[in-house]
This record gives sequence, C-alpha cells and structure tokens, in this order.
Amino acid sequence: MQEEFEAMARHWNGDVFGIEPSAASSVTIDLEDKDEELVLTAELPGFDEDDIDIRVTDRTLRIEAEHEEKEEEEEEEEGKYIRRERRHASAVRSIPLPEAVEADEISATYNNGILTIRMPKSEPVAQGTQIEIE
Repeated sequence: MQEEFEAMARHWNGDVFGIEPSAASSVTIDLEDKDEELVLTAELPGFDEDDIDIRVTDRTLRIEAEHEEKEEEEEEEEGKYIRRERRHASAVRSIPLPEAVEADEISATYNNGILTIRMPKSEPVAQGTQIEIE
C-alpha cells in the first residue's frame, strides 16, 4: 500500500504534501520520532553553517540555505573562462511536524553537509474541553 501511495504522490504536485515544488528535490530529509523528541536530518552539501536559516512556526519547520555572493577580489591572472560552474545556490524546504515541539529547546548541529535538528516534544497544553449536551 505504501508503494502505491508513493507512486501516486510522484504524479501530483509536491505542494499538495507541504513540499515546495522547486525545493522538493534539493533538500532531502529524514524525520525520526524518538519518543521524547523529533530528530530531523537534512542533506545540505556545499553550504556553510552561516548560510543556513532554521525557523519553527506553529507545527512547521522551515530550512533555508543560501550561498552569500562574495565579492571577488582582484584576479591576479587575466583570462577567459572556458567553463564556469560555480554559481549562486539556494535551497528551501518546509516540513510539517506531526506534533508540537518546544521551540525554545530546539538544537541544531551541522557537520560535513549534514544538518541535524533535535526538537523536544511539548506536552499538550490542555486535556481538552468538555462540551455539555443541551
């Protein structure tokens, strides 16, 4: 059944599932439920730690990475490029979270192109509201 669902999802626009279409393939993630916390691992090769912005709003985690264009210093050699593949790059991904998290206690590490975000789950605010039947 899972395979059928994944095959169907490939035919639809990624936007239906909360994935921005232009970024769906640029940031791959794993989201793991570890009882007390959610742990997200994302691949962001080629970016520096300062290039990455992480935000949590309601129950959505947004990861945005962008190379800052750095002004080139004077070139010592003159010449014409035959091929130039270095360019400005960016990646964005919004991930709906299955549970509420403690925004103040989220931690993130970045090592060798792998971003790991640990998000402690928050306790339910209320047990619910009982509704009287009239």
